[in-house]
Amino acid sequence: MSTEIFLVGVGILGFIALFDIVVGVSNDAVNFLNSSIGSRVASRATIISVASLGIMVGVTFSSGMMEVARKGIFHPQFFTMPELLTIFLAVMITDIILLDLFNTYGLPTSTTVSIVFELLGAAVAVSLLKILQAGDSLITIVDYINSAKAITIVLGILLSWRSPLFVVRWPSF
Repeated sequence: MSTEIFLVGVGILGFIALFDIVVGVSNDAVNFLNSSIGSRVASRATIISVASLGIMVGVTFSSGMMEVARKGIFHPQFFTMPELLTIFLAVMITDIILLDLFNTYGLPTSTTVSIVFELLGAAVAVSLLKILQAGDSLITIVDYINSAKAITIVLGILLSWRSPLFVVRWPSF
């Protein structure tokens, strides 16, 4: 019986992942194409062709942030399989809703940043539920969350963010 539940959970996860890919790729396409199509620097066909090649090169050669996030946010050995399925289903559903909402209203967002924070939030939520269920102290969350790696990733995101605090203003001549 439990094997069937896991297969159904993995099947649902795969099905939702297809929607997440569509929403994520459309978000990246909007981010890449928005300014170039709006400024009319080239024909629409040329812009889409160059963007397609850029995405193919990026997908082929990137090792990127997703691998760091997958291996670094939480310690999967401290979670059971149903808890891991819960974490990843929550991440996928939240990602679909968040990215679709941002795309609908034309707001810029990063798929990598959203996945990192969704993964951190889901892992913390499931960890807190486990801790409260076991009656342990909240300080034991450090056993479940790789806090050093999570802080490093979050600081990397925040420091690379294009905030007015971090933008260098060059004098105009």
